[in-house]
Amino acid sequence: EVQLVESGGGLVQAGGSLRLSCKVSGFSLHNYAIGWFRQAPGKEREAVSCLSSSDGDTYTENFGKARFTISNDNAKNTVYLHLNNLEPEDTAVYYCAANSPWHGVICSSAYTYWGQGTQVTVSS
Repeated sequence: EVQLVESGGGLVQAGGSLRLSCKVSGFSLHNYAIGWFRQAPGKEREAVSCLSSSDGDTYTENFGKARFTISNDNAKNTVYLHLNNLEPEDTAVYYCAANSPWHGVICSSAYTYWGQGTQVTVSS
């Protein structure tokens, strides 16, 4: 059974940082794609940053290119999203999603497996 469990969300002041974790199980950690998405109240879900384990490619949406970084640690079965210089507009529920097996990076919502989400709230 594939499982993705997010953690690391919380309340932070503008300008602060958080590290979100997505612990994965139930599929090969050598050939997968992971995406981080977010959904703010009243808004549609949007992609944040995505990674391909087979070639190490990553992609981050423009709003996060200078502030967010995706990384993986296969030894810990975990993918991270590092959020720096957070803004109130970053307040949302953040989800990780996965496809496996998979080759290449994808940053659309065409993922099979989804986590339950973790809340990030940024105060001004």
